[in-house]
Amino acid sequence: MSETYEIIVLDLDGTLTNSKKVITPKTKDALMRIQKEGKKVVLASGRPTGGIVKLADELDLKSYGGFVLAFNGGKIINYETGEIVYNKTIPVELVPAVYEQACRLGVGVLTYKGNTIIHGNGVNEYSSIEAKINGMPMEEVDNFAEYVDYPVNKFLMTGEPEKIAKAQDVMRQTFGEQLNIFRSEPFFLEIVPPSIDKAYSLGKLLEYLGEKKEQMICCGDGFNDKSMIAFAGLGVAMANAQPEVKEVADYITTSNDEDGVALVIDKFM
Repeated sequence: MSETYEIIVLDLDGTLTNSKKVITPKTKDALMRIQKEGKKVVLASGRPTGGIVKLADELDLKSYGGFVLAFNGGKIINYETGEIVYNKTIPVELVPAVYEQACRLGVGVLTYKGNTIIHGNGVNEYSSIEAKINGMPMEEVDNFAEYVDYPVNKFLMTGEPEKIAKAQDVMRQTFGEQLNIFRSEPFFLEIVPPSIDKAYSLGKLLEYLGEKKEQMICCGDGFNDKSMIAFAGLGVAMANAQPEVKEVADYITTSNDEDGVALVIDKFM
């Protein structure tokens, strides 16, 4: 373990925010303190950029040169300058096939346009969760495959956990090397460009910053945090993390309702 951790990377839901989706005063104070000392805060989420902005502003990442890693790593933004450090999208020609599979599997499919969530085949209760988490409006379109004629950073399939588990198998068999497919929640299936995950994109960010992974702490709780927790100099799982996420962690902190992130900062930074 490194003596000097310069960067802390935080998943949002279940990690940075508590069960009410807010940053507690204790966690916020700890993050503001290390930023004043010159350390970097990176918000790394499966959320679209529009769903991260509010939390980035609350932590004043603009003033302290923090970074936003959206779409599970598909896009990295220098929050101070607005510069897009890295951006990888799904080829437009795959849209009809992804949509067709969603219809066949009986799950919802959505993507994003600016600060709007675009729905393809009906809104289900899990799609509504995505809208609520991000604080973004939803728009349902008649012909999803024709409407989405622009490159996107990700698709999200939504549905009952059993259906999503099946969809993961089918989509991986169908799209193999063309797309990276994994669950972020039991009811969310993330569909992103090949090789994209949080660890891969954090590697790109470290190159940009000229820092080493040994100087980085990554905290998370979900399936999609596993890669970055295994990658980091110090990989931290929340007490509320999925069991397989805890298995790859160097340290398990308290839960997101018990200021687990503040504890990590106080102990290691």
